Amino acid sequence: MFPCNYLSENKTLSEGLPLIYEKLYLIYGPQDWWPGDSKLEIIIGAILTQAVSWSNVEMAIDNLKGQNLIDINKLHKIDKNRLAKLIKPSGYYNMKAKKLKSFIDVVVNEYNSNLDDFGKGKREQKRKELLEIYGIGPETADSILLYAYQKPVFVIDTYTKRIFSRINYIEKDISYENLQSLIEDNIETKQELFNEYHALLVNLAKDYCLKSSPFCDQCPLNKHYEEEKDDYC
Repeated sequence: MFPCNYLSENKTLSEGLPLIYEKLYLIYGPQDWWPGDSKLEIIIGAILTQAVSWSNVEMAIDNLKGQNLIDINKLHKIDKNRLAKLIKPSGYYNMKAKKLKSFIDVVVNEYNSNLDDFGKGKREQKRKELLEIYGIGPETADSILLYAYQKPVFVIDTYTKRIFSRINYIEKDISYENLQSLIEDNIETKQELFNEYHALLVNLAKDYCLKSSPFCDQCPLNKHYEEEKDDYC
C-alpha cells in the first residue's frame, strides 16, 4: 500500500482532484505545456512523442525546422523515406513518418491544407475523426485536441493511471475512456485547468511517482511530506 492513499481515505474524488491540483501547482507553478511555435508543430510533437522521451522529439522537430519543413504543404510533398530520416531521433521513425503523412493527407485533401478548419467542430466529432487516421490513438488525439485546439479534454497517460491508482482512487486496469470520464465528471470542465493538470501529473510521476522504487516519503501528495513541511514552517 502506498502512503499517499490517505487522500482517498479522507477525500472523495471530487474533493481530492482539486486538492491535488492545488498542491502540485503550488510546487511546480505553471507548466506552459505543450511547447511549440504553431498548431502544426504541436501536432507533430504529439504524434512523434509516442513511446519516446520529449528530448528525442525535440531533436526530430529541430531537424524538420532546419529543413524549413514545419509546413503542411511541404510535409505533404516530401518523400516519406526522407521524412523518416529527419525524424529518426524520435524512434520508430518509419512508422511515425507514415502516421505524420496520414494526418497531413487528411488536412490537405479534406480541409484544403487549413489546420484551423480541421479543428472546427465539437470535441466528440473531431476526436472521432482523429481516431480514424492511421496511427492516432486516444492519447494522441486528446493531446491534439487539448493543446493544439484548446478543447476541454483530459489527456490520460500511464503517469495519470499510476498516480491515481496509487492514491487508491482507481483500479490499475481501468480503461482509458472510463478514467477520462471519471476525472472529467469530478472536476471543473476547463481547458486551461486540464492543460496544467496533465502537465503537473507528468512532472510528479517523473520526479517522485516512478514506475519502480517511487519516492513516496518525499512525494508532495504524501501525508508525511505535509507534516514535515508544517514542522519546518
